[in-house]
Amino acid sequence: MKTSPIIDAPTMPAWQRDGYEHIWMPYTQMQTAPLPVPVVETEGVYLILADGRRIIDGLASWWSACHGYRHPHIVDAVQRQLHTMPHVMFGGINHEPALRLASRLATLMPGDLNRVFFSDSGSVSVEVALKMAVQFWLNQGVQGKNKFVSFLHAYHGDTITAMSVCDPVNGMHSHFRGFLPQQFNVALPRDEESFTAFDQLLAGHSDEIAAVILEPLVQGAGGMRFHPPETVAHIRALCDRHRLLLIADEIATGFGRTGSMFACEQANVVPDIMCLSKALSGGTMGIAATIATDQVFEAFLSDNPAHALMHGPTYMANPLACAAAHASLDLFEREPRLQQALTIEAALAEQLASCRGLPGVVDVRAKGAVGVIQVESLRDLDWLRARFVEEGVWIRPFGDAIYITPPLVITEDELQTLCAAMVRVVGEWAGR
Repeated sequence: MKTSPIIDAPTMPAWQRDGYEHIWMPYTQMQTAPLPVPVVETEGVYLILADGRRIIDGLASWWSACHGYRHPHIVDAVQRQLHTMPHVMFGGINHEPALRLASRLATLMPGDLNRVFFSDSGSVSVEVALKMAVQFWLNQGVQGKNKFVSFLHAYHGDTITAMSVCDPVNGMHSHFRGFLPQQFNVALPRDEESFTAFDQLLAGHSDEIAAVILEPLVQGAGGMRFHPPETVAHIRALCDRHRLLLIADEIATGFGRTGSMFACEQANVVPDIMCLSKALSGGTMGIAATIATDQVFEAFLSDNPAHALMHGPTYMANPLACAAAHASLDLFEREPRLQQALTIEAALAEQLASCRGLPGVVDVRAKGAVGVIQVESLRDLDWLRARFVEEGVWIRPFGDAIYITPPLVITEDELQTLCAAMVRVVGEWAGR
């Protein structure tokens, strides 16, 4: 029987040495991958390792820890909720943390995005959005509208239908082709010619398409690619022209990451459905929301029980997660998170610019608190990741991107340390 290799280093904690024989790690070929970095504590923007080193988390735990780790306001809110009601089912039961959070999110939303369906992960929030879109048409007696339009370099999650709207060629799910539902996956339109072709696609298949799904402004795990607000606005207009729903996947871009509370606001666009997760709880615990407009919700109101949305994760509207989300929203109200994101953007653009022109570097770009060095080919990946840890930062390149999405609370000195390490290691990598 094959087993994953174990490196019995003197500094390895026993729990890692023993437990690694039984854990199954994500996105990891465990036969060949180096041993994961053992983290024993978090504080502010730092991961504290088993050997005592403190390294800056350049990824904010996959975009989620926007306020840094263990913010006292969030910790206090979760502790208070823990002593009252850690969890209760949401079927046939309401509770104050969830209803207050739904009202609060609806107030933050652009337009009439007023109906909030909670779940516990970003992928599930996308599944719910896709399910909503198909049933929106079915409930009105429209048959056959059960496909989606998504874009090259898109990433919307790892569950089945979410995988089907990810990039089918360059994404991580290409080997599931034939098993996944077939969708319309096309290049993101960027000029008059490509928008004309996109318009023609929608016109020719409007009887099959339920919705277009888009990551506004920043395509995340599919390649960290940016597009302008005008692209989002034009796609919204074409959805309106062909009577299609627009789903905005703001799981990564929501809550200040691009410099506005939600990325679609920069395009003055109101989607029909919006997906949120990650920073919703400030990186404290899993919670997600699929938020629909009044028009979408009203299509589910009927004397017919079959017209109800038949979905309900066990931990949806978890009170502990709702308490964390409330505390996270408090911090957005009290502290200058959006301005911090814009300040980070300016610093990233300036401090990463020296990588432009290095051998193998294709582009250097920043949008909000997202900084990207795009390369021709991401060779020596294990070396890169190890060197970043040696430099005291946590950066995990993938695809063709070496990128950072730091906590919005990172200080000027911490950000400078993070960028300097990134520039130094990429320079070494380019010269190898």
